[in-house]
Amino acid sequence: MGLPPSSFLKGKAIRLLGFFMILFLCFTPDKSDHCFPSNKSSSNIPWLETLNVDGYFSFDDTEHAAKDFGNRYHFQPSAVLHPKSVFDISSTIKYIFDMGSSSEITVAARGHGHSVQGQAQAHRGIVINMESLKGQEMRIHTGETPYVDVSGGELWINVLHETVKYGLAPKSWTDYLHLTVGGTLSNAGISGQAFRHGPQINNVYQMEVITGKGEIVTCSEEQNADLFYGVLGGLGQFGIITRAIISLERSPNMVKWIRVLYSEFSKLSKDQEYLISTENSFDYIEGFVIINRTGLLNSWRTSFSPNDPLKANQFISDGRVLYCLEIAKYFNLDEYDSMNQKTEDLLSELSYIPSTLFTTEVSYVEFLDRVHVSEIKLRAKGLWEVPHPWMNLLIPKSKISEFAHEVFGNILSESSNGPVLIYPVNKSKWNNRTSLITPAEDIFYLVAFLSSAAPSSTGKDGLQYILTQNQKILDFCNKANLEVKQYLPHYGTQEEWQAHFGPQWEIFVQRKSTYDPFAILAPGQSIFKKGSSLPTTVSTQVSHKINEVL
Repeated sequence: MGLPPSSFLKGKAIRLLGFFMILFLCFTPDKSDHCFPSNKSSSNIPWLETLNVDGYFSFDDTEHAAKDFGNRYHFQPSAVLHPKSVFDISSTIKYIFDMGSSSEITVAARGHGHSVQGQAQAHRGIVINMESLKGQEMRIHTGETPYVDVSGGELWINVLHETVKYGLAPKSWTDYLHLTVGGTLSNAGISGQAFRHGPQINNVYQMEVITGKGEIVTCSEEQNADLFYGVLGGLGQFGIITRAIISLERSPNMVKWIRVLYSEFSKLSKDQEYLISTENSFDYIEGFVIINRTGLLNSWRTSFSPNDPLKANQFISDGRVLYCLEIAKYFNLDEYDSMNQKTEDLLSELSYIPSTLFTTEVSYVEFLDRVHVSEIKLRAKGLWEVPHPWMNLLIPKSKISEFAHEVFGNILSESSNGPVLIYPVNKSKWNNRTSLITPAEDIFYLVAFLSSAAPSSTGKDGLQYILTQNQKILDFCNKANLEVKQYLPHYGTQEEWQAHFGPQWEIFVQRKSTYDPFAILAPGQSIFKKGSSLPTTVSTQVSHKINEVL
């Protein structure tokens, strides 16, 4: 489909050697909030100044590459590559790979800088500004199986604006669209459409990837499938996504956007689970937790209209833990009457508080880009570039009631420092061949604690208080054996990473040894570390596993 072909190094001896190296060179320092001193010299990698690239390297203006949305980790790189072609990235990584395992230089691909724990940073290494590639032409195929062929450095908001010109759009989204294609595909890309279409990584036909050896490889389900599935949700460990072919569907014109409240979590979860399993359901299903919010419904009136204004005026949210179901139905203008009837039929099956039904109608693009509106307001108040100690959990359906009772009833009983999202998804819609790790049950919940910390506060809105609260939640999950998995994980020890991947750990390590044997890529994830020592023995169990994989 127009992507350049390439090939792998397939020698089993090389892959086995690399497997041994990675297996024994995993590292896991405990990264609390760090800020390394500025390093504006390229002296540790002087050859960069002579490397022939179409773009350019910057050495003096690298501070931005040591920052991200989390605003907690600041690892200064030695240089930033602003590539104008995939060959700029390939030649840079290949040069480092040819230097061998003794080199300490690492490479991190940075999209729009929305990581929260330094995942896209590379201390004294090279950060690649992937947005430099987004100017490459976006190609849209409008045939029977529509797709968009797009740069990995392109923002999803730009993909949306371009595809809707053809009456098309990607099927699955994240809540925030000012992220790069390669960035979300390296994690998963989850939002309220995931119950129907799976995450974004489920809707990719083909990718162009640059491995940790500097190879440019085209991969898909049929071609280089191991790399294809490894890179999807692979946390950037096996390759940098430079292009992707993404499935499209017909885009609607409008969205009916609805919010309702529940006073009991059991009723919310029952209705959410009903909706994600119902034919002809809503097109978007999410939810969030509201703790002790004064004047909640009045704040909704700026964008939503109450179905019963009188009763809505009498509703009191103060001092209560409430649960919001947020749903949306897509439609075109000629479907307005039938859409309203379907919506009423679905709502009639739900057990929300009747006086809290609020609705609005917005354009499809406006609905999908809704979080950006909040960003603009927060930036204007100076409240965007603050620490964001976010935590995202995937919780099995069988454990969600126990989790909600303890976390929302005790740990977070007084207030929260940002939105707390909660909604279920169907695992049957997710491809289990990718690197993404999820709970084993057919239905599991995403619970996202999207906190913001006041920079200088030592109170309950301060960073340390929120981090302590997050740890209390994790400690409870572990003690109660809830079998929780973290989404966008960032662990501090080898044992935690291995526990996260579980039975998939050895496959993950094997893929690392195959595609990035010197651990050049994505050092900010703190999964692997560059090194030179090699083991002399390996367990029989691991040997058998290697043979199974290879």
